[in-house]
Amino acid sequence: MIKNVVFDFGQVLVHFEPEYMVRQYVSNEKDVSLLTEVVFDRLYWNKLDEGTISDDETLKACYERLPKRLWELADEIYYNWIYNIPEIEGMQELINYIKDKYGVKTYLLSNISKYFASHESEIPILSLLDGCVFSSAINLVKPDTRIYEHLLHKFSLNASECIFIDDRSENIEAAVSLGFNGYVFDGDSSKLRAYLDSIL
Repeated sequence: MIKNVVFDFGQVLVHFEPEYMVRQYVSNEKDVSLLTEVVFDRLYWNKLDEGTISDDETLKACYERLPKRLWELADEIYYNWIYNIPEIEGMQELINYIKDKYGVKTYLLSNISKYFASHESEIPILSLLDGCVFSSAINLVKPDTRIYEHLLHKFSLNASECIFIDDRSENIEAAVSLGFNGYVFDGDSSKLRAYLDSIL
């Protein structure tokens, strides 16, 4: 019996689209391209997710690849991206629906930075959840199985009673290896809702 629904964040609950974030502050196409490439480079963001690089270190590395005229914009984009992540249509309604109809608990398991984690209360959709695990806070990232084990231990959950929803198949496979149920999300909240109706 499924008692707990665990969500990823980016591309599951919200749209994480670097170019969109940059365009909120920049109109020049060449600058959009350069800032998107540099500020959201996985070279930095993988380390941010791991909690092994600071915000200051990240921006300093960005400055080395950007003309000085773009440094202030890089700061503005970096410190405001959390406000430019539109919710995926239907996901807030889905969370409320499964909690009300089936009485399940809902959680977040996300590879995400300490900066984001420190602003958790400012992300409306997270207030609907019963608990969150952020990778940077524990220096573990999906698909490392230890992050799933941390979630189970922290909230006293049984893997067989959980379904994990993520947009990346490798993250689902890691969860399933520990006994979770899994669902690879394709952006269609109605399809997910129908699937949850069939198993809850």
